[in-house]
Amino acid sequence: MILRTFGWSFGVTAVGLVLAFLYGGPSVFALVAVLAVLEISLSFDNAVVNAKVLDRMSPFWQKIFLTIGIAIAVFGMRLVFPLLIVGVTAQLGPIEAFDLALNDEDRYHHLMEEAYPTIAAFGGMFLMMLFLNFVFEERADKWLPWLEKPLARIGRLDQLAVVVAGGALAFVSWLAADDPGTVMIAGVLGMITYILVNGLGELFSEAAEEDEDEETGEGEGQKPEQGRGPNGLVLATGKAGFFLFLYLEVLDASFSFDGVIGAFAISTDPIVIALGLGIGAMYIRSLTVFLVRKGTLHEYVYLEHGAHWAIGALATCMLISIGSHVPEWITGGLGAGLIIAAFASSILRNRGEDGDVSEEASGEDGKRLHSSNV
Repeated sequence: MILRTFGWSFGVTAVGLVLAFLYGGPSVFALVAVLAVLEISLSFDNAVVNAKVLDRMSPFWQKIFLTIGIAIAVFGMRLVFPLLIVGVTAQLGPIEAFDLALNDEDRYHHLMEEAYPTIAAFGGMFLMMLFLNFVFEERADKWLPWLEKPLARIGRLDQLAVVVAGGALAFVSWLAADDPGTVMIAGVLGMITYILVNGLGELFSEAAEEDEDEETGEGEGQKPEQGRGPNGLVLATGKAGFFLFLYLEVLDASFSFDGVIGAFAISTDPIVIALGLGIGAMYIRSLTVFLVRKGTLHEYVYLEHGAHWAIGALATCMLISIGSHVPEWITGGLGAGLIIAAFASSILRNRGEDGDVSEEASGEDGKRLHSSNV
């Protein structure tokens, strides 16, 4: 199971490290290894959320996400995206931007830093909307009931997530003295992107579920067997699968922003960044598949909660970083710490349920024994 799921990641790691050594020797080899670890630590919560969405997709769209999606993640976000940002900022073509990255690292780094407020505003607001829509929704399982219950209660107010996210964006834009207008526009575009892609995905998922019910005669008491996953949810196909795929790609891109920008603190060479973050991205994809195939999210129910709280922490750090630098170890440490805590809480919950079941079984056995003696 481990080799089948992580085999491609192991292979890409070996090839990437060999290329890094050939490209720049032991020093570049070490930089690529550090960048890979950085990407994995910053994006672990990404794997948990990806697995939740991937679990709703048909096998066809899962394969698309794990093939075309990984190409977009590795080459698009880790190599092309930084060059595109620098090209737009400096009004350069892609070839000139690539030449600048190789031959004038200081200017390339400076241009990326200038573009960071726009990137952070877009990605931060997209992730903030994802987090708020999760915590404002009523759920049967609550990891932090003392906090999640009141949030779900006030979440009954329609469009509260938009109100809170919009207020946060206005405050951050006000603090961004250099270019508040650009920060505001980028943040609004991030909110619009989330609402549009997520809304279209849900719309076509509902339509697919209604069609599935009609075809299988669920309304007439028949039990549908096809098109459903292990958890009983109707798997998204067609347009629903396509928009869930788009949603995952935008989500992955938003998670990638902090990793790409953080990588510039280690190296500004686009080849080194692409190799290191590409290796890390492969492990995130493999981990996503592992979580889906093992049904981990259904067994450890608080993992999803921990991942979304980690997303909220990441979104907050991205918005704060528009005005002041937030060290990468804080961003990664918060995310990893919240997920580890959620995982530990899930284990304790499962043990408690097992204990309750054992007590009930013992009680029933005792009753039967007493009845037989009478």
